[in-house]
Amino acid sequence: QVQLVESGGGLVQPGGSLRLSCAASGFTFRRYGLSWYRQAPGKEREFVAAISSDGDSTNYADYVKGRFTISRDNAKNTAYLQMNNLKPDDTAVYFCKAARIFNEYWGQGTQVTVSS
Repeated sequence: QVQLVESGGGLVQPGGSLRLSCAASGFTFRRYGLSWYRQAPGKEREFVAAISSDGDSTNYADYVKGRFTISRDNAKNTAYLQMNNLKPDDTAVYFCKAARIFNEYWGQGTQVTVSS
């Protein structure tokens, strides 16, 4: 059974940090590119960051560049999103997606709330 399970969300003050995790099972994780997306209330889901299957290449949305870092540990079948200097506009449900050619899998999301 294919699963992507996000964790690490929560409530944090502006300027704070969180590290999200995305744990994969049921497929060959190391062969899939991994992306993070987010969806705020009333808004469409938007791209946040991506990392290649081997971890050598990363890509970020402009609004998180310099604050967020995506990484992965293929030995642990897990990807991460380190989020620093969080802002209220970062409040959203964060999803991870594994994708390869015609296959893609999504997690159920984890809530991140940035508020004082």
